[in-house]
Amino acid sequence: MKLWLYYLTTFFVIILTRYLLVAGGTYWLFYASDQSFIKQSLNLKYPQKKLIQKDIALSITATVATAICAALVMTIYDFGATRLYSSIEDYGTWYLIISFFGVILLQDASYYFFHRGFHHPSVYNWLHRGHHRSKNPTPWTSFALDFPEALIQGLFLVAIVFIIPLHFAVLALWLITMTIWSLVTHLGFELFPNFPTHWFGKWFISSDHHSLHHRQYNKHYGLYFTFFFFLLGTN
Repeated sequence: MKLWLYYLTTFFVIILTRYLLVAGGTYWLFYASDQSFIKQSLNLKYPQKKLIQKDIALSITATVATAICAALVMTIYDFGATRLYSSIEDYGTWYLIISFFGVILLQDASYYFFHRGFHHPSVYNWLHRGHHRSKNPTPWTSFALDFPEALIQGLFLVAIVFIIPLHFAVLALWLITMTIWSLVTHLGFELFPNFPTHWFGKWFISSDHHSLHHRQYNKHYGLYFTFFFFLLGTN
């Protein structure tokens, strides 16, 4: 129990610090600095301060849920019950690469269906409503999740370490990728305006996709890729 509480406290501090630095730094760069993107754009307006404060408060709540899942994974790992490993030689370099893309695809698929389920009227108000308070998302919105939703998403991490052998480097790269992608899709504007219309860019979720989703709840449920949009008619 003491070990789990140690992990819980440690991960809470790490995850919250990461959020404040990364989301805050991105917000400052694009919204608050003297040369910010928003000050040079005629089409963008400053987001409401109250909504930003609510996003930050909700993100702290989500941090608790995520820290619980991370602490659970590490506690179980200490007992040797996960499939996490630290030596590349155990499975080879090719598996290292394949496992990274494999977990990205698995997460995208599970996220699409869970996210679509979160919008069902019977669960929306207590599972997902908080994330949609900001109709025009900002970097602060990237981690603003209701506690149950954050816990469900975190449990994907718990489950995956029992299913697929994952090197710690792959796990770290996956978490970094997820953080960056969430920030990019919650910028509130398209950083590379031509990317969504490029033949390659059409396969990926962009800020435009997710900004539209914050206003039209029946579109764009994905995390990384758009192919479920076309397959299931939510484009």
